[in-house]
Amino acid sequence: MFVNTNSLWDEIVEQMTKKIGCYSPSMNTLWRTGGFLTNSHSPKKFRSRRKKIVFGPTQPPDCLVVFDSERKSSVILEAHRLQIPIVSLVDSDMPIEYYNKITYPIPCNSSVQFVYLFCNLITKTFMLQQKKSGADSAEIETRCVGVFGVHQ
Repeated sequence: MFVNTNSLWDEIVEQMTKKIGCYSPSMNTLWRTGGFLTNSHSPKKFRSRRKKIVFGPTQPPDCLVVFDSERKSSVILEAHRLQIPIVSLVDSDMPIEYYNKITYPIPCNSSVQFVYLFCNLITKTFMLQQKKSGADSAEIETRCVGVFGVHQ
């Protein structure tokens, strides 16, 4: 699952997720409500009553990639509580209590150029793995939850 909290990086992250088959524009507003990961059973109950309504994922993601951890620390707290591995771009001004909850911190300068490089590496890795495994994009798409753009 990719969590983008910076509007400057929307286009870069959107292009990456479209290439790897994880793009879902309907999910953009779901991160605005707190407890999306910890209350994931609520949409599932509602979905069972109304089968045609789909809110989003009903199972937790395998991994969470946060692009701007300073802006959306509640995402980090929720994922840490559910023991979901977190990959995050971290800057030197991040509070240590949030830094300790990130499984794989990537120290970086929060620039557009670095985010572009990071997204390019993710895209190439996904494409290479897809080619190696011979899996079609539908199989990988089920493992990937989507893009969430949150602006404060």
